Amino acid sequence: MNNILIVDDEKWVRSALKWTVEQTGLPVKVAGECSNGLEALDWLKTNQVDLVLADITMPVMTGLTFLENLRQAGNEQDVIFITVNEDFCCVQQALRAGAIDYLLKPVEEEQLTACLTKWLTRRNKAAKEQEAGEPLRVTPLSPVEQVLKYIESLPPGQITLAEAAKHVYMNPSYLSQLFKQQQGINFIDYVTQIRLKEAKRLLSSTTLRISEIAERLGYSDLAYFTNIFKKSCQVTPSEYRKTQGRH
Repeated sequence: MNNILIVDDEKWVRSALKWTVEQTGLPVKVAGECSNGLEALDWLKTNQVDLVLADITMPVMTGLTFLENLRQAGNEQDVIFITVNEDFCCVQQALRAGAIDYLLKPVEEEQLTACLTKWLTRRNKAAKEQEAGEPLRVTPLSPVEQVLKYIESLPPGQITLAEAAKHVYMNPSYLSQLFKQQQGINFIDYVTQIRLKEAKRLLSSTTLRISEIAERLGYSDLAYFTNIFKKSCQVTPSEYRKTQGRH
């Protein structure tokens, strides 16, 4: 059983969150509750948990300050922040501080279940690697890194922003901003590049009709595919194929 500490300045929020944790049916239990970061640091001196669910905005000591002090004290518990603020800068600051994820209030059972399941999966994988004598990854993959790996696992370009966001349990607009900041390119443009790269490969190495290639890459409108290809490559798909010796 994995133990959780809930840190929030509102008692009703702690009670509701504890009830929701119990409803998930996962191998987790709430081992303690604290009303602010300072109280949580004191509680952790004599108690052990595997995960801390902490509000970002609290009196006495905020969640961010709590996490900073937690790490300075040498404690390695994972921290998931809970916030009513979906502001990109606020969430980014939380992730940079070392939080592994975040949840938006009010925390719904489905949202919490998905988040805790992801945490447990990563935790179990790390434990197996350690038992096998493999190097333990101290830093988990960032959401954007997870999305990149997810994209690689799918047929070229066959993914939407909404699907990617669902995969990492994030809001699509936030993921879009985070992706652009870390990769220097919009999510849609990145996926389009993958599609066009595969289009070039198919045009030069197969005899598939251009309409079949477009359909295979998720373009139901051949004219739209042709325009996208020409805009990027300065030639139409058929012209590109001719340059590759396939007619």
